[in-house]
Amino acid sequence: MPGISSEQIIIHAERTSETEGGRIISGSLVSLLLPSVPLRYLYSGWQSWSLTSWVDISRPVRPLRPISQRSRVADPDYVTESRPNGSWYGAVETGDGRVIFLGALGLESHVHLEDMSLVGHYETGSGDWFFAIGDEIEIMERYAELLGERFTPSEFSDRSSIKSGGNITSPYRVWCSWYSLLTTISENMLLKILSDMDSSTSDHSLPFDVFQIDDGWQAGIGNWEPNNKFPSGMVNMVASIHSSGRKAGLWLAPLLISPPSSVYQEHRDWLLHGENGELVSAGFNWGEPLFALDTTHPSALDWLAALMTKVRTWGFEYAKLDFLYAGALPGKRHVDMPRETAFRNGLSIIRKALGNTYLLTCGTPILPSLGLCDGIRIGPDSAGYFTSRLGDTLLMNFAFPGGRNVVRTTLNRLWLKELVHIDPDVVYFTSRQNSLSLEQKSLLQNLAQICNFKGTSDIPSWLTAAERQSLHVFLETTPEIRRVGRTTFQIDDHLLDYESHIGMPSLPNAISYILGEIVSRLADLPLVMRLFEFYSDFALKKILKQNPL
Repeated sequence: MPGISSEQIIIHAERTSETEGGRIISGSLVSLLLPSVPLRYLYSGWQSWSLTSWVDISRPVRPLRPISQRSRVADPDYVTESRPNGSWYGAVETGDGRVIFLGALGLESHVHLEDMSLVGHYETGSGDWFFAIGDEIEIMERYAELLGERFTPSEFSDRSSIKSGGNITSPYRVWCSWYSLLTTISENMLLKILSDMDSSTSDHSLPFDVFQIDDGWQAGIGNWEPNNKFPSGMVNMVASIHSSGRKAGLWLAPLLISPPSSVYQEHRDWLLHGENGELVSAGFNWGEPLFALDTTHPSALDWLAALMTKVRTWGFEYAKLDFLYAGALPGKRHVDMPRETAFRNGLSIIRKALGNTYLLTCGTPILPSLGLCDGIRIGPDSAGYFTSRLGDTLLMNFAFPGGRNVVRTTLNRLWLKELVHIDPDVVYFTSRQNSLSLEQKSLLQNLAQICNFKGTSDIPSWLTAAERQSLHVFLETTPEIRRVGRTTFQIDDHLLDYESHIGMPSLPNAISYILGEIVSRLADLPLVMRLFEFYSDFALKKILKQNPL
């Protein structure tokens, strides 16, 4: 459908007005009647890990599996939606390469394609939308400007790192413990790694700005005190990190609550409930069911603020807050307010309590986080492999960890860079315990350069001299980068095109689909999940025994 103009699109809305690059249209329900059938739809994922991608109209995106994990990677209210759809914005591609775009300028909003209409609605109330037709990159730049005007709270406007537009300070270079060690971390392990960063037969130290302790340090989910693997406590651990000349970072999942925690045992009224009084599930992990903190309950908010203050008192200057989707799950709250507004209410309390601590949000609803954090993870977890038959074919879960899923979703969210630091997750240099090819490692490393967010989890003693030098160069250099197309970038004198790496995998055949259904049903059983986590922990400990730090 070449040559479509905005005049050919019939708008149904309460009112419209002209704006730079398009129109502002208003209403609780708006629609754009298209002149002909589009070719592709831009799915917009709800939170960090959710699929965000252009998908052919003819290709169905089936509800991801297993069912028990859906709340962890997608918006539960729309996870079974069969029409092309997404959170806050959506777009279709025309025959001449241009896009027709509809993006909300407020929370609790959703867009879907219904027959020949692009339809947007607010879950509660009414609000504004940005409608535009033309070049995708230009449209998204303008959309970012409009969001920046509405989602930068005045009380944080002096923080240059989260200010809309202008000179955004460079993100930190981060070493993170998770992808190499998972929950097996200990005080002694981390101190050894910290020492190895600066002592090597190589002439190159590893100039990380932040040494970040990830999952595995805590006594439990909701019990945020150091466990017995950190006998010296967090203050001393921070002192050791500081003595290396680096900032100290810490991982937490403050909006998740597990049954053994004191909050669950003593303050169940602080948790999100369903209409019938039951607790709302926030997924299953760490071998136990998870529940969500109600970010409208005054006592829960006091607890949350005290936790963030404790993190600051320990001396951490960098906080990676994970699984934040829990604060925006559907449910009945202490104060009746829309769920994304409730989440933003809780995040503002976190932001104030953390003060100048760098805040990286992960597993977080994207739009409600803008203006309240320094950085956002904008894709699923990275991994030491590029594709996964389990995730791509059997479970059809495109939020599953893996390099291709990272590249696909991250590339489609690069437009957020004008609003916030964008974290594509860690990259890899090591060849040990890693199946990524050199080309695949390079794709991820260049993506990190494009995002200007550099992190890794590689263990220094596992790096060869050449790998360590490559990591050093990666951390120390900033190439000249110019975007020349939707998926194409000029990086110094090298032209890189990601187009062939971001397509959706083929639909599974009948046998694979049935096998996937069996795997999915098994994965919904708590016992099976516990056995899987036990096996993963056992396998990692075996690897560490064979490959000592």
